[in-house]
Amino acid sequence: MKIFKIVKLGLLSLAICATTTSCNDWLQVDTEDSIMEGLLFENDEGYMSALNGVYSKMNELYGSTLSMGMLDVMAQYYNVEANSNHSFYNSAAFKYDQAGFKSTSNSVWTSLYLYIANLNTLLKHCDDSNSKLSKLYRPYVKGEALALRAFFHFDLLRLYGPIYSAETENTIVMPYQETTSKEIQPLLSAKDVAAKIMRDLNEAEELLKEDRIRKDGVMNGDSDDPNDKTAFRYRNFRLNYYAVKALKARLYLWLGDKENAYNEATSIIKLNQEEGVFPWTRKNAVTSTSSPDLVFSSEVMFSLYNQSRKTLYDGMFSSKGEVNNMLVFKGSSMEDGNLFSKLTYFYDDFGDLRRNNQWSVETIKVKSDKEGEEDKKEDILCFNKYKDVQASSFRYMIPLIRLSEVYLIAAECAKTNEEALGYINDIRTARNCVKLELKDGQGDDAVQDYIYREFMREEIGEGQMYFFYKRKAMKQMMSGTEFGQEGSYWNPEDKPLEGQYKMDVNKYVWPLPEVEANKRLLSK
Repeated sequence: MKIFKIVKLGLLSLAICATTTSCNDWLQVDTEDSIMEGLLFENDEGYMSALNGVYSKMNELYGSTLSMGMLDVMAQYYNVEANSNHSFYNSAAFKYDQAGFKSTSNSVWTSLYLYIANLNTLLKHCDDSNSKLSKLYRPYVKGEALALRAFFHFDLLRLYGPIYSAETENTIVMPYQETTSKEIQPLLSAKDVAAKIMRDLNEAEELLKEDRIRKDGVMNGDSDDPNDKTAFRYRNFRLNYYAVKALKARLYLWLGDKENAYNEATSIIKLNQEEGVFPWTRKNAVTSTSSPDLVFSSEVMFSLYNQSRKTLYDGMFSSKGEVNNMLVFKGSSMEDGNLFSKLTYFYDDFGDLRRNNQWSVETIKVKSDKEGEEDKKEDILCFNKYKDVQASSFRYMIPLIRLSEVYLIAAECAKTNEEALGYINDIRTARNCVKLELKDGQGDDAVQDYIYREFMREEIGEGQMYFFYKRKAMKQMMSGTEFGQEGSYWNPEDKPLEGQYKMDVNKYVWPLPEVEANKRLLSK
């Protein structure tokens, strides 16, 4: 794979967001205004402007709510105390009846369907008989648009749909918006929605089969060729061929189709080994004193390019933030084996690159409740995955799909426990951890526990752990507010364990948002 020079930050911003008109301008276009549409879709650059507008707009929702913030709080990662004034309390306690949650849910629903509506307008123009989109641009524009439409519908399904099974697949859930019509679309079953998502992904995969990423890598840098189009570079910030296949594997596993999930995941692993597009991040890159790669960027298949990442970090994870907004681990020590630190229960290897580099002990001031008393100092465990790293190509990266998830899908669906351990240990080797082995008498449950733990460690800050719990209908999850106990956390028999959050499985399903329910009532 050709190695490209690291790009200057401004160039990457141009690659994702800069267009003949701004991304926000596109998103404000009324799709009924045929004159504006005609001007926008006059050339390839206009099509890219429309597509880039959706990528850019994603940051408003996925930058916090559906990645590092709300969904991870619901997965009980952090020490959000009960009955506190913490801004994430309602999310941590699944208070769906509270105004704050209802407002967020309405925003998630309307935002995702707005993105989809814009994509449908773009797709309509891609398929027009007099389309001005060139043959060179068409596979990328249409392929990525279809993949994004599937991506958004899938997240809606995972939030508002049932815990998927043969018994629940016919549950009526949501519409699948695939036209530019403004008429209210019928609510479909989870099974029908999933089938349409897979259809879009299959078509996207076919369109993107010659994606430049396969030959040239992610191309996060300047090209030696002055004629090289920026539109086809920076592929890990777009839904590329690999990311589409990974999304298919994620969908198959959600549907309980382990055979196809396994086939998809192992094909990606094999392809990546042959083409070398997403190498494991090297230890010296993670431990660098000048620009530590704490997101393991070389392994990220699809991500946001979010220029507000530092602001999000400062607001939620920095010790300089407001106490009632902070997301921290319970405890105040990085010491190995400290029973009063969640790190002891979260990680099983003191040499783990994730443990030693994504966390730090910081001191904050806590205001005293008593008048006249000085503020107290308190040590806390701060999560540094998104700490600002200026001189890097990953400064604004927020991962949405990564290589290790593909390995864990392959492990969960593997034919034997030995094969599963191989995939798990590939991740652990990359993270500087000792390899795991099965002791006498250990079997499937031990392997599932290993998968569970690695998924927790890999996906923290990325919004995927909540969906892991939901997919498996887990009634207990590692608590953010209590200390745990040594031993297995995989608990299929739901035995009482210390340090576990007791979950009502009905709470995994978000209620249909009021904005949608009211719209349907008014239409009757």
